[in-house]
This record gives sequence, structure tokens and C-alpha cells, in this order.
Amino acid sequence: MEKFPNLFKPIQIGNLEIPNRIAHEPTDISSSNADGSVSERDIFHHREIAKGGVGLIIVGATTPDAKSGRPTVTCLVADDDNYIPGLARLADSIHQYGAKCALQLQHPGRQCAIPRHSVMSTNDMVMKLPWSAGHEIVYENAEEKGKEVRPMTVEEVLEMVELFAEAAWRVKQAGFDAVEFHAAHGYLISGFMSPFINKRNDRFGGSFENRMRFPLAIIDQTQKKCGRDFPILVRYSADEWVPGGREIQESKLVAKTFEEAGVAALDLSMCVQESPGAGFDPMQYPQGWTLYASEAIKEVVKIPVINSHSLRDPEYCEQALAEGKTDMVGLARQILADPYWPAKAKLNKPGKIRKCISCLTGCWQEALLAKKEIGCAINPACGDLRFADMKKTENPLRVVIVGGGPAGMEAARIAAVRGHKPTIFEKTDELGGAILGCCMVPGKEKMKWYADWLRYEIKDLSVAVKYCHPPSIAELKEYDIVLNATGAGSYVPDVHGLTDTVIPFEEVIACPKRGCEFYPAGDRKNRKVGERVLIWGDHYAAADTVTFLAAAGKDVTIVTEQPEFGASVEVIHMYVLRKRFNQTDAEALDSKPYKYPVKIHTNSTLYEIRQGEVVIQDREFKRIALKVDDIITCHTQPNVDFLHTMREAGLRVVNVGDSLRPRNLHAAVKEGALFGLSLDDQLLFNANNAIMNDLPLDVRIQLLG
Repeated sequence: MEKFPNLFKPIQIGNLEIPNRIAHEPTDISSSNADGSVSERDIFHHREIAKGGVGLIIVGATTPDAKSGRPTVTCLVADDDNYIPGLARLADSIHQYGAKCALQLQHPGRQCAIPRHSVMSTNDMVMKLPWSAGHEIVYENAEEKGKEVRPMTVEEVLEMVELFAEAAWRVKQAGFDAVEFHAAHGYLISGFMSPFINKRNDRFGGSFENRMRFPLAIIDQTQKKCGRDFPILVRYSADEWVPGGREIQESKLVAKTFEEAGVAALDLSMCVQESPGAGFDPMQYPQGWTLYASEAIKEVVKIPVINSHSLRDPEYCEQALAEGKTDMVGLARQILADPYWPAKAKLNKPGKIRKCISCLTGCWQEALLAKKEIGCAINPACGDLRFADMKKTENPLRVVIVGGGPAGMEAARIAAVRGHKPTIFEKTDELGGAILGCCMVPGKEKMKWYADWLRYEIKDLSVAVKYCHPPSIAELKEYDIVLNATGAGSYVPDVHGLTDTVIPFEEVIACPKRGCEFYPAGDRKNRKVGERVLIWGDHYAAADTVTFLAAAGKDVTIVTEQPEFGASVEVIHMYVLRKRFNQTDAEALDSKPYKYPVKIHTNSTLYEIRQGEVVIQDREFKRIALKVDDIITCHTQPNVDFLHTMREAGLRVVNVGDSLRPRNLHAAVKEGALFGLSLDDQLLFNANNAIMNDLPLDVRIQLLG
């Protein structure tokens, strides 16, 4: 008997039969050619998703008019017939593996008029005549503050209707099975539909009927150009999560209106850009939190409804389908983390699925936000074609890895997959490193998903692990190469007074669980702290420690040398945390408020530590005294003492992760994986202690001579 019968049941969208109930939600991977044409990476990325068994792949964020609005710097473009051949190749690559495909058309509207120096910008284009329904720009700064985006004239609205319909015709000509219009998140179509954004007073604004006039005109014109048998999907925000925004009751009316207009399926999302918590749903948001929306919409329409946002487990998705809460499950970031999610579920191997942890680092902060191609913090192969050519070694190496954190485990995993013989030396009694502390932090429990996935992989690949065993130089000399992945540790900066009373953050958020199968031995306990706690430092360690202690009812004060606390932490998570610090919740969250608001002293450091109090000094040398019970340092530095010892002993050592420089999970995993990928039978090191096996043949001969 099939374990997931509902998940793999076909469904009809218009005249189109989808082989299963899994949809790949439109994701702008920002990897198209500079002119907006389809790149080889576009084809590779979507072909892998099709290969994994997704039933419907919706290709994301294609602009119908590059001159007036690109969603991202290198998005797909469909505003000219010259783009059809490339789009056809993309559609063919998806059809090759039995999937159906739609292409999403999106104009960003007011959100394309964003200056490049804005911290939230994904677009370099600052337009003289931005298109919009009329509202202030989203990301204000000193230069743009108070500036309103010019509303479109009626003539421009009608012109844009034609541009959308023309682009949809090209989508059909290219061989896509359907088209989707992006009417969510505050982008152009969404801006017209939203009672919060739309401030027009003509026939395209005000009443519900007027606000719907623009999207309905696009649908009507598309049907005239493409025929009513060409399926149209609409993605819209069922709940905008801002005061004055659209709520579920109006969204029901939107759904009925679209169904009556001939829309074949509804693809539900959340938010406008002023409510990024609900839109990006970071780690703090529970799995399936948006199912209430698809349940409500299904009450009033017969066409299929797709639900997305934080769906991870096939068991959970199967239950949601069985209970009629949605007709299809939409996966976006989850497919970045594991494009073979459907195949693993179909073959009854759900434990092998690498579940997205909603960290938003590889896919958002260090990709689209930074104007780079999309990646994934826990899937190093995402966006890196080098892993597609990963080959089994013919000459296995004996590889020793010092440190069993994420960098070390990922290095061991890739090395073992390629046929090498890795051994991990871990000084504690458990693999996981810095991830394990995150498991203690309310809202970051998903980190354990990745920790457990890695640990299961290490076990299944029969990687040797030596627990509670810092290696000796003599032991390490038995191996061909050493990877140093010892991570980073806390330290106490120079300060007057009682420095020995300062507590390392590692002792406060250590995982004490006993029932864990990956916890072989030991008696670990969290360090108890008093009521008034001062957190000294910044970065992820500080954010996690603050969250842990504030949720436990402690009166927490932060002291950071930075002008803003958590500036290096992923921006959406900090958006949620800052609201939590103020004893409120981000939109759509429902968690217990902290007992005390979290107080923050920026541009400051500790000047003196006394018994029961500290003296803080800011950049203008002003000092204030604060009563505290305990001080916790969250300053970190690489653990490199043993690295120097190994190099002095003449060992061939590569250094990765936080032991190179404290950063985040994305960097650690990527560097560990690249180490495993680069291993070769004849190891060559450059002057920077990096492996350089990919040399021109003549240079390789010269060096090996």
C-alpha cells in the first residue's frame, strides 16, 4: 500500500492533468542571462526539480516589461518574441521528466523603484517614471524619504494589460502548459487589488470592483490572445497582515471573482512587503501555519487551491490533503534544500529528505538580497554546477576531520559519498557543533532537523567517529590529509574588573537532552544564571542567547559595539526578534510575550565589571552603571591553536568554517562540501594552504615533476 496516496494522486487544472499534488512554487533564482534570456543554469535548476518528481513546476518571476520593472537584477524576461526559443528549451527540459509547467509573470510595481544602496533592495533599477498604483516606496532612506511613486495613468494601465497578455502568449508559444499571474506580496497587480496599497480615486481604485478591474482585464485579454483553454493560475495574498489590508473574507470574494473569470487554479500566499514576517515565514513560524487560508478559500470555489509556506514533511502534507485543507501542496525553499523531495517520499524514504530549516541565509540574505544567484545554506549543490559532476574516486584517501560540527560533517558526507575514507575526531560526546545550541532556542527548533539529517547520513555512510577524542599529532600523521573544522569559541575582550565572572554563551545554551540517540554519554547541564542578565556581543551567538534567556523570563540587557544589534544576522529573523524584544509579535505569529522587554545599548562596550554591576562606555566616552546578576560574553574567535600546531608539525591541513572566520551555517556547509569535492589522489596545495587540483595539465606535470 502506498504511504502517501493523496500526495501522488493526479489532479486536473483546467484541461491540464497534473500527475501528482506537488507544486514547485515560483522562485526567482536570479540566474538568467544579463538580457533576461534563459541561461544554462535556469535549465539545469528546473530540470533537476522535474527529475525529482514535482507534478507542476511554476517558473518564477518573469517580467512582461523589462523596461519598467524587473523583480530582480537577472530575472527572466518575456517582453519580446526573441525570448521564445530560450523559454521553449526551458519548457522542454521540464517536460522531459513528466512534469507540467507554468511560467509566472510578475511586474514588481512600486517595489522596482528601490535605490541600490537600500539594505532590502534586490534591484539596481531606479526608474524616473516608476509604475504603481500610488503609494510611498517600501524601503525609505534619507534620500527617498517621503517620496511617492507616481501612479500609472489610465492609458498606462491599459498598455500594461496588453503587455501582460502579450507575454502570456509568448509563454504559450514556448510550450508552457499554463501561465500564472503574480498578484501577491504588494507587486503591481497586488498593488491594484490591495485596499492597503491602492490609493487611486478613478475606475481602478476604491471599491472592490474597481480594485479588481486591472487583474480581470489582464485575464480577459490573455484569454482572447491564448484561448480560454490555456490554463491561467493566479497567485495572491490571502491575508495581507497589515492594518487596512485584505483579510480572509475579502479573499473569499477575490477567489469567487477569479473563478467566475475563468481562472483554473488559485495559488495562495501571504503578506505585502510591509509584513515581511508573514511573507518570508522564517524559522519562528510553524509548519503549515497558512492552511487556515486554503481551508477558507476552498469553501467558496471548486477550482484547485494550492497552499504553500513552511510545508516540509510529506506526512504532514499527506494529512493536509486527506483532510481537504488544500488541493495541492506548494514547495519552494524546500525544493532548494532537496529537489528530490517527491522521489524520496514516493519511494518511502522520507527520513532521507533534507528538510528546509527556514534560515533564509542562502536563498535570501546571501543571494537575492545581495544581488546574487540563489543558493541554499544546507544544500551546497544548489546553484553550484560543480556538484552535478561529482564523481566517485578511484583512489580513496584517508581523510581526518578535526571537529564534528556542520562543516566537518558535510565534508565527511561528501568525501564518503565519493568513496574516500573519512574519520571525524570530535572533542565532545556528540556530533553537531554550534547547531546543537540552536536547538535550545525557542523558534529555532528546526535547526535540529538538519543536525539529525547530517548525523543519520554520517551513520548510514559508515563514517568513523571518535568521540571525546582530541587527536594527537602522531594519530593525524596516519592520514593523507587533515581538515580543521574546530569552529569558533567565545572569549572575554579586555575590560577592567572581574573578568573571571563572565560566562561563555556556550555554557548557557548547551543541549542537555538525554533521550537523543546521538547523545552517547556524558552529563551535560546548562549553566544557571540570575534574574538580571547582560549579553555582551553580537552576531548569531548573541541573538540566540538573548532569545533563550528572554523566553525563560530573564531581564535581559544587550551591549553591542555595533550601531545596530544583529545587523549581520539574517534580516527577516531580526525583524521578528526586534518585535519580540518589544514584547510584541510579528504578524501571524502567536507566541508568549517576554516577561521583560529586551533593552539594547548600541555603540557601547563594557568598561568595568564590578560585583553586582557593570559600567558601560559609549563611543563618546559616556559611562553608565547597570545592576546585573550575570554577564555572558558572545564574542567569538576562531579556534586555531591546534591548527597552528598541526601546520608546525608539517601536516597538510585545510581550514574551513568558523575556524577560518566566524560567519554562519551557509559558509560552514559550503566550505566543508567543497573540501570533500576537491579531494583527489594527488593533493596539491597552493601558497594559501588551499587545495588546487583543478590545474592545466602542463602545470600539473610541472609541479608534480
